[in-house]
Amino acid sequence: MSTEGPTPKKMKKIDESGDLEESRDFDAETQKALEEIDGCQNEIDALNEKASEEILKVEQKYNKLRKPFFEKRNEIIKKIPNFWVTAFANHPQVSALLDEEEEECLHYMTQLEVEEFEDIKSGYRIKFHFSKNPYFSNDVLTKEFHLGTSDPKSESTKISWSADMNLVKSARSRQEKMKQGRKRGLDVKSFFLWFEDHEDPSQDDIAEVIKDDMWPNPLQYFLVPDIEVENGVEEEEEGDVDESVVVMEEEDDVDGEEGEEEGLEDDDDDEANEDEAEANDEEGDEDEEEADDQ
Repeated sequence: MSTEGPTPKKMKKIDESGDLEESRDFDAETQKALEEIDGCQNEIDALNEKASEEILKVEQKYNKLRKPFFEKRNEIIKKIPNFWVTAFANHPQVSALLDEEEEECLHYMTQLEVEEFEDIKSGYRIKFHFSKNPYFSNDVLTKEFHLGTSDPKSESTKISWSADMNLVKSARSRQEKMKQGRKRGLDVKSFFLWFEDHEDPSQDDIAEVIKDDMWPNPLQYFLVPDIEVENGVEEEEEGDVDESVVVMEEEDDVDGEEGEEEGLEDDDDDEANEDEAEANDEEGDEDEEEADDQ
């Protein structure tokens, strides 16, 4: 009598497109279970796709609701001198791009805007508004990202630089000097080089930082120095308390040492008194012996 089980059947493996293709053999029960799992997974994928569509609609809805508040905030910010250059200079990633001349240029920046496209996944644009300045004649510099295709692209405004004020040319000149010198391998950081860079739009970290961190709440970066000062004052106060505790502990230690010294002196006095008493007793005994002899 044969002890072998039922002849295993070939299972179809799911490829990346969702179609089944032949794979190794499974018994009938395992094959059925795997096909049921595949059916469940298809249902889950369909729900995930539906959820993405719903989330997109919610994002589009709230983008419209947020827009008037962003516009109101921009109008209020205009009342604060050097708001944006201060926020940029205080941001750890954005500030790393700024050299002294570029920071001076950004003093003329009056407004920042980030606009996501209707289909949020397809891209966004960043607008930098400037007042009249000695560097360029543009009122607005825009960098735009198109990410909804298999070939992401970005584009930016052509800057109309004033004579001898081209900061991109200055940055490239620094790059060339570094290549020729001993600092090879070090990149020259530059805000305007970033603005004109379109090499890899889908991995533009600075653009994402501006869109997702700076733009939603620039106030936190404008106030960074004040926050640090407040924290510094608190730390100093804590330091003062600690110092007073140390002084008190040192005084206690001194008092303790003096007490120990006094105790030792008292012990010495006691021993001296005991010695004197013993000597007196011996003298008394000698007197008594002399009296007896007489």
